[in-house]
Amino acid sequence: MDNLHAAENKPANIYKHPGIVTFFAKLFSYIFHPLFIPLYVTWYLVFVHHNYFAGYGEKAKTWVMLRVALNMVFFPLLTVLLLKGVGFIESIFLKKQKDRIIPYMAAGIFFFWMYLVFHNQPEIPQILTAFTFGVFLASSVALIANIYFKISMHAIGCGGMLGLMVVVLNTNAASPFTLPLTIAILITGIICTSRLIVSDHTQKDIYLGLLGGFFCQFISAAFLL
Repeated sequence: MDNLHAAENKPANIYKHPGIVTFFAKLFSYIFHPLFIPLYVTWYLVFVHHNYFAGYGEKAKTWVMLRVALNMVFFPLLTVLLLKGVGFIESIFLKKQKDRIIPYMAAGIFFFWMYLVFHNQPEIPQILTAFTFGVFLASSVALIANIYFKISMHAIGCGGMLGLMVVVLNTNAASPFTLPLTIAILITGIICTSRLIVSDHTQKDIYLGLLGGFFCQFISAAFLL
């Protein structure tokens, strides 16, 4: 607990950035909130990649997206709002480590449920099943790391996105192009820089978050692909 209080009381970034820089840093932080990244990745696998969901109709693809949106975005977000409503957390932005404990646990349950649903449906491409399990692993790592320091959730999300793109390139012969990986790297750089600008995260919080999200995807792929 001493680690929790010590980390929560660390001084925020006191360097004053130009207003336009702060604005875009906050904007990118909202657009690429860690809860939204699984939805973006699923959209890429379902609608952009030309191989994994090639035999699916538009309704089936939309249904996959809706399930991910419900279980990996809506329910975790609803949990945070309810926790704020009953006074269990101080802010929906989860600025303190103690505010993140229950949301991490709840999100992990929803992520694992999504994995089980996909795992028990053989028609779902294994890459998506492995991705959802990797997200669950990353949330578990974040929960444990939260005991010692305020690991960046944005960085974990970006690390997972990067890890998935690398896994796709290494496991799918029909994916010779590297444009999605390049875009993921660019987004990661923007988001991690934004978090250093508009949050009290240290470089340690960012780098360890990136590594955690990245390697959780590799671990998941090693077991499920």
